Amino acid sequence: MLPLECVVRGYLAGSGWKDYCRTETICGHVLPAGLVESERLPEPIFTPSTKATTGHDENIDREEAAALVGAERLEEVERLSLELYRIASAHAAAHGILIADTKFEFGVDGEGRLVLADEAFTPDSSRFWPADTYAPGRPQPSFDKQFVRDYCEALGWNKTPPGPELPEAVVAGTRARYVEAFERLTGRSFDDYLADPEVVLS
Repeated sequence: MLPLECVVRGYLAGSGWKDYCRTETICGHVLPAGLVESERLPEPIFTPSTKATTGHDENIDREEAAALVGAERLEEVERLSLELYRIASAHAAAHGILIADTKFEFGVDGEGRLVLADEAFTPDSSRFWPADTYAPGRPQPSFDKQFVRDYCEALGWNKTPPGPELPEAVVAGTRARYVEAFERLTGRSFDDYLADPEVVLS
């Protein structure tokens, strides 16, 4: 596995929004002044981060990323990450979901070829927003784990283990959001998928 999180951002949210508020940049990308939270970026941007074994991943610029994986490999993962994001975000938008940002992990096989590893375009690796309620200038309702994050932040949790116990309402609310995202994106009933996972391949 490459020691790099390959993040693509199409909208200004999360740690990218925090970085922008401080410096009007994200991972070396200089952005226009006056953008607001959740605003769509002029173009999707590749914003790598470290893959922390403890603590939290940290956003880094291209120079730092190239030091981790090499300049040529970095160009390859950037190109592929942006292309994957463009394809998936267009599909999601057609089904009423905006992919604000997403994360990929790549590895290298025995012959030195780049391979996509781990999950991709799930609510755990992406920030999904309902398109019909999207309005820049504020946080967005989401289909992803932001629902759990918001609950934990409301408790004042300092993000060190152990995490807080989640009440049944938060668990059920999170599941409902994941299921709705699945059904919108695939056009399939989640119950049908549980009965036969291969229905998503047809």
